[in-house]
Amino acid sequence: MRHVASKLPAAAAEEGADAGSSEEAALEKLYEEIAWPLSRTYGHPYDAFKLMLSDAQAILATLPARPNEEIVQILLATIARRLTPQPIKLRADIELTCYMPAGIDAIKRALRKGEAQSTEAVPIKAKLVAPPLYVLSTNATDKYAAVDRLERAIESIQASIESQSGGLVVKMKPKAVSETEEQDLAQLMAKVGQENAEVSGDEDDEEAV
Repeated sequence: MRHVASKLPAAAAEEGADAGSSEEAALEKLYEEIAWPLSRTYGHPYDAFKLMLSDAQAILATLPARPNEEIVQILLATIARRLTPQPIKLRADIELTCYMPAGIDAIKRALRKGEAQSTEAVPIKAKLVAPPLYVLSTNATDKYAAVDRLERAIESIQASIESQSGGLVVKMKPKAVSETEEQDLAQLMAKVGQENAEVSGDEDDEEAV
């Protein structure tokens, strides 16, 4: 990420040039008024830029002089766009079974227990792929918090389903998943949906006969 931060003054300077001043002049101002003074205080502009995401005014107050306000606003917008963490997709795959008369309801209750482990930062959704396979997924900026929440969700589901004479098997532990893995899952779910539709159609034909 530090190499990204190193390019921030230049990126902000480009926007400053768009706002009316020349790019060279804007870049010189950014380095003289902000980047170099912050380097002396924080060791690397990256560390200061990251802190600016949460308390920009406190960081700017450490500068010898308040920079041009237009330059400040352009830099803050550039920092927010370049350094704000992007959400990542995480997933866990589980198999749920319950062969009791009310097994389907038991599985639904267990999945709701898992989704109840959601937080505002880590919303968890449970989806059926094909019995007995289910996926728990979330989008979050903090990978470690998301893995922890998914693990808690699995524990809650397991406790619930086992209390109702069912069982849970973890097929894939919580992890960040790639676009390819998500596409594979989507294709599998589409295939299962198509097969279910074909089976339903065959049953309708048999009833008609």
